[in-house]
Amino acid sequence: MEFNHADLFEGVADAIGDRLALVCGDRRLTYAELDEHANRLAHHLADAGVRPGQHVAVQLYNGVEYAAALLAALKIRAVPINVNYRYVESELLYVYRDSDSVALLYDVEFEDRVAATVPDAPELRHLVAVGGTPSIPGAVAYDEALKDASGARGFPARSKDDVYIIYTGGTTGMPKGVMWTTEQMLLAFWNPTYPRPTRPEDVVDNARNGGPMTMMPIAPLMHGAAQMATWIAWFMGATLVYTRKFDAADVWRTIEREKVNSVTITGDAMAIPMAEELARGDYDTSSLLAYVSTGAIFTGTVRDRIQKLLPNTMILDRFGSTESGSTAEAVAGSTPEKGLRFAPDVENVTVLDDAFQPVKPGSGVIGQVARTGYIAQGYYNDPEKTARTFPVVDGKRWLLTGDIATVEEDGSIAVYGRGSQAINTGGEKVFPEEVEAVLKGHPGVYDAVVTGIPDERWGNRVAAVIQPSGERPSDAELDEHCRRELSGYKVPRVYAFVAEMKRSPAGKADYRWAKQVAEEAR
Repeated sequence: MEFNHADLFEGVADAIGDRLALVCGDRRLTYAELDEHANRLAHHLADAGVRPGQHVAVQLYNGVEYAAALLAALKIRAVPINVNYRYVESELLYVYRDSDSVALLYDVEFEDRVAATVPDAPELRHLVAVGGTPSIPGAVAYDEALKDASGARGFPARSKDDVYIIYTGGTTGMPKGVMWTTEQMLLAFWNPTYPRPTRPEDVVDNARNGGPMTMMPIAPLMHGAAQMATWIAWFMGATLVYTRKFDAADVWRTIEREKVNSVTITGDAMAIPMAEELARGDYDTSSLLAYVSTGAIFTGTVRDRIQKLLPNTMILDRFGSTESGSTAEAVAGSTPEKGLRFAPDVENVTVLDDAFQPVKPGSGVIGQVARTGYIAQGYYNDPEKTARTFPVVDGKRWLLTGDIATVEEDGSIAVYGRGSQAINTGGEKVFPEEVEAVLKGHPGVYDAVVTGIPDERWGNRVAAVIQPSGERPSDAELDEHCRRELSGYKVPRVYAFVAEMKRSPAGKADYRWAKQVAEEAR
């Protein structure tokens, strides 16, 4: 057995095969049943010509098929590639080509976009349609693909150095494929409340001895946070629960029905509609022990609202990235409005200054959050970005996360925001996250995204795209609200109002879109 996710899942399935592994809607599979299901898909892909090291794109909503696709690809030493199901044809073509995918599993409701794009991606030669009969020539229906395939294993030996790729980004540019080895990824995203395993058998023992836990990642599986939450749950021997799409009422009904103990979301974009539904509905949340945000940080007002609605539940903010793994937890009372502070819960996390030297605690020197040790290998098909993001300093390889920060006297890390999204206005830096958090504290603001737009005098001016909550607040109201919390140069000079905010399926802001909307409003 290796530190390889397919090896480890098979070991867990052998140890606790009768335990419930996955629930989605009315479908319920034990570990043994899910393993057999994934074996059938793996044999089909291998018979279709997918070879070790080749890439299998997955363009699906959450469900049994997505989980099986992750397992099946890894079982035959292929590489799963997550595809954002909201992408338009040009974006799909970019991911198909950039990832060099040779096979694609897709939901039939995306067939028009797939059919229009696949002819321009010649490497993509095998298509499997989920949820219906495909009309694309040569595509095979998922159920047909599995019907005659073997449910036994019989796969070649795997390696801890097999590759796992997660495509991420797209808020300011095209997405990029983050490459990991399975061993490094497993250890980087390991549940920090458990001792890190020193041998693969420790993972199986951990699952075998795990208590009856039910865990629910609410983000779509095309987002790395949900995939990592999936593996964490299985390697704890837990029951994993999905909903096919994000719908706040469906999520709460599922939590009540399945007695979910822990949920994982991505920030305010999911927390706000969940809070609103919980406030107006009548749901039993007594089973819920932990409500965790990863990939996006709660604003203070949203966090406080969730805590009031769930007084007996731990509300946790996790800090990390697709490239770094999970690295830290928010310090109590830390919010974007008051200043974000995180306490590292893994080794080798620090802040590096412009000379790539660790920032001395309490010095006030500003640098970038960095991690060494268990980090990604780099970006697929992008050696230049890999070299910039993963520099080697004095023989040690670092990851620069892009988060601008300093180290406080007590060793906690104070994070100001993403350097790539900072707005330079008249020589002052404004971090969108801080302004967004303040705006969301106004009762007339449902959601907010802040960006910079060109300004002849100041270089850039701060602009806010607002989704109102009920009656639209006036610019003057928002100005007055912001000036109570922010320095004058941080207050938006332009407000654009939209009926619905555009975010990724995982809830991340689309800053390219926000900039266009703000420029039109100006």
